[in-house]
Amino acid sequence: MSIIERCNDGAIENQTLCPKISARTPSRKGLAQMLRESAQTIALAILVFLFTISFIAQGYRVYGSCMEPNLRTGERLLGSKLAYKLRSPARGDIVVFKCPQDRSQIYIKRVIGLPGELVEIRDGVVSINGKRLSEPYLTHIPHGSYRAGVVKNDYLFVMGDYRDCSNDSRFWGQLPVSDIQAKAWVRYWPLQRASALR
Repeated sequence: MSIIERCNDGAIENQTLCPKISARTPSRKGLAQMLRESAQTIALAILVFLFTISFIAQGYRVYGSCMEPNLRTGERLLGSKLAYKLRSPARGDIVVFKCPQDRSQIYIKRVIGLPGELVEIRDGVVSINGKRLSEPYLTHIPHGSYRAGVVKNDYLFVMGDYRDCSNDSRFWGQLPVSDIQAKAWVRYWPLQRASALR
């Protein structure tokens, strides 16, 4: 079957628009090149992945009830490693860090007190510099007290959202900012609860 293209100077006959592709087995040289290109692509993907988890973001799995109901056991989230390269931690941030008591353990808590602030807890109510702290993220009524103390420079006072089940700054002291691994950024699993974290 001929394909005719109309041109300015007449017709061109028997010109196929798509050349035939044979199903020949690739030569050794072609196969080697294909394998080399595949290996380069895989190596690049690994480098991008390693760069991402080293400097940009890291995935975490929640275990325990200390942040319920805002974070539940089994949920998965991404933490931003860049967040505190650009700014200091803020009150209300959810942070992932090495536990000061056992540095092989990774904890997740909420920032309550900032450097230089006076933190006090009476009957579950948190005060910062003598003023009651608004905590809309709490759903469980907290109990207990904590003697007033000033947060040191380069440290934070952190607590879980489910205070009665949380091992936090009330028990092991203030958190060095340098121990923070990431700011909890987004929950991506389960899908029905996927959301940015606040």
